[in-house]
Amino acid sequence: MPGAADFRTPGAPAIGPGGNHARMPGMPPEAIVTTPAEARAHVEARVAEGVDYIKGVAEAPGDGGPSAETLQALVAAAREHRLKTVVHAATVGAYMLAVDSGAEFVTHVPVNGPIPDETIAKMRSAGQTAIPTLTMMEGVLAHRGAPATVAVDNVAALHRAGVEILAGTDANAQPGAPFLVPHGESLHRELELLTKAGLGAVEILRAATVLPARAFGLTDRGAVAPGLRADLVLVDGDPAADVTAARAIRQVWCAGRPVTPEGDS
Repeated sequence: MPGAADFRTPGAPAIGPGGNHARMPGMPPEAIVTTPAEARAHVEARVAEGVDYIKGVAEAPGDGGPSAETLQALVAAAREHRLKTVVHAATVGAYMLAVDSGAEFVTHVPVNGPIPDETIAKMRSAGQTAIPTLTMMEGVLAHRGAPATVAVDNVAALHRAGVEILAGTDANAQPGAPFLVPHGESLHRELELLTKAGLGAVEILRAATVLPARAFGLTDRGAVAPGLRADLVLVDGDPAADVTAARAIRQVWCAGRPVTPEGDS
């Protein structure tokens, strides 16, 4: 539909029986996978639903998530259907499993310590992409009375190693989520936190536009160029020099049509 945003989904995630996601209200029982065979069946069911990607949830060993073998089977099965996989990982142990799974994308960064250097090197060598969702991690840590330092430092380490980083927020209104990140506006905070992790303004703008479009196969958007969708934001100031200028929005176009934000006359 012209002028409307797209919605892409992995459907239900593949989770273990004892992690936080298993306790979220409304999580379907079929989301729980405990063996490689169940992981493959999970992918088949999602493909039948017409999903765009596959999602898995890694937990540190002993924390109730799918085993390493199960996550690897999930990613392998997704690739057989030419689908990319996003794996959630919010602790050091979970992050190591997520990278070892071979998933194209690892979302979040650990809040309980630094990512091991060897894991970062493995991620860079495999060409995996990080979506750190620092806005979510900042909220989780603030709830614990801690600063976002450990999460920001992890992103800085990934960036120094040359791992591709995309801007994402984990925006949600999900009961049981560790922190409710508002849709839309939270991306501005994400860009600012990426600055704290050492990314330059142009790198950050690319992480929010052309890089995710390319990484997720959205070849008709992500840049201002002839033949692409005219998804545009006009702002006051120069966000290529200071990303906070992106907050000063004057006009938005979606697929070439002007969009009036809700609440505006």
